[in-house]
Amino acid sequence: MKKWAKLLTGAAALVGITTLLTGCGNKGASDGKTVVSMYMPGDKPKNYTQLINKANKEIQKKHPNIELSMKFIGWGDYEKKYNVMVTSGDDYDLAFAQNYASNAQKGAYEDMTPLIKKYAKTAYNKVDPAYWKGVTVNGKIYGFPVNGNVYATNGITFNQAFLDKYNIKPGDVKTYADMEPALKAFHAKNKGVAAFAIGQGFKASPAAMEFPLGNGLPFAIDSTGKSTKVFNAYDTDEMKSILNTLHHYYKEGYIPKDAATSSTQYNLNENTWFTRQETQGPFDYGDTALENAAGGKKMVTYPITKPFKSEAQAQVAIWTISKTSKHKKEAMQVLNMLNTDKTLLNNIVWGVQGTQWNFTNKAQGKIKTTDKYKPGTFVAGWMMGNNDLLYTQNTITQKQIDERKQSIKDAKESKGLGFTPDVTKYKTEITNCSNVMSKYLDILNTGTADPEPTIKKMDKELKNAGYDKVQSALQKQYDAFLAKNK
Repeated sequence: MKKWAKLLTGAAALVGITTLLTGCGNKGASDGKTVVSMYMPGDKPKNYTQLINKANKEIQKKHPNIELSMKFIGWGDYEKKYNVMVTSGDDYDLAFAQNYASNAQKGAYEDMTPLIKKYAKTAYNKVDPAYWKGVTVNGKIYGFPVNGNVYATNGITFNQAFLDKYNIKPGDVKTYADMEPALKAFHAKNKGVAAFAIGQGFKASPAAMEFPLGNGLPFAIDSTGKSTKVFNAYDTDEMKSILNTLHHYYKEGYIPKDAATSSTQYNLNENTWFTRQETQGPFDYGDTALENAAGGKKMVTYPITKPFKSEAQAQVAIWTISKTSKHKKEAMQVLNMLNTDKTLLNNIVWGVQGTQWNFTNKAQGKIKTTDKYKPGTFVAGWMMGNNDLLYTQNTITQKQIDERKQSIKDAKESKGLGFTPDVTKYKTEITNCSNVMSKYLDILNTGTADPEPTIKKMDKELKNAGYDKVQSALQKQYDAFLAKNK
């Protein structure tokens, strides 16, 4: 979901680092009110004044002394500028977390545990317990997760317009290899459009693996628990098979020739792609969220990974309070309202009632968007507050809602959920391993390079970089984690 959500929020905002450092702290008060700053990635909505006025009106019904101020930084700049905010000790209040576990271990965030108990107990109880397992670091909670897609699957999404145009039937797609008949048929008809639209930064998805240090590093664990080892994902038969398939697709021309270096945006609403990889969860209601993001364009997605409640999903969207914030209490009160107050949340996520949307059945929380509901008139729901509070479009049936709720109950927890390794002693080795992976990730995952000789070469360089030392430390910690959570 994150990929297409970035399309909704737009291009990078041109905000200089100097401006950020001098302007991101709080002024403290506005007309006698405490101003709570809230930093997030994305472009400032065109109707921001209407959105924030509506939000503050709702907040001040309960907390007359609080005024919320949302600060937007473009997606392309956010991580870099966020890191400056964190390392400089700026006194911002709330921020959408990046590298959550690492920054929590460094002491960048306020320990929320006592604040939640005092000011957000109701909000806490409304969040799926899997999230709290996933954001707990050394026994403490440093971030408030957005309750939404607590599990997700990666899948292959087909452009329905091309399926219809060329009368292509994808069949039962469960793996990358299952795509080939459809890719071959499409490529034969239309060589000018990317059959499998991937590029720089793309990561192939094994069915049930977690990456405790992120998928930019090779260290992986088995989500099913069948194996308790920490292993190199690229040395597994499964990953090698996937990469061989992608390399075959690359040689056949199904994957763009410049995929390893290309930053081409294959916009959802355009016919510049035939298939793509997307992440979906229960609150997306199948392809509904993707189609909404694409302005109604029809698609069909086939999941290729298993639906686990995982550490990665628990940390998709987290709000943190700065250790240096001067308004910690008020910041937590804002988070509590975003996760308990339907009127507040929905008038941010759907836009302003009466302009971007109207009720069709208020009692059931059913709405219909207007022609003024467009990108740039709302903030994406996956990053704001408890998705259980969101109104649903009148096209979503009660059956779909019931299926969503049941699927969340049925989803299993990954064996790695809650495993947050402490690797502060291995910074040098991890940096060295990251440098090695930066040479190979794109050429392997896009199918550009032949996997067999490339992985052998990469493994040799990883060994020299200190892979074994990091793997041993991770294994020791994972063994202790599993023993503690039997």
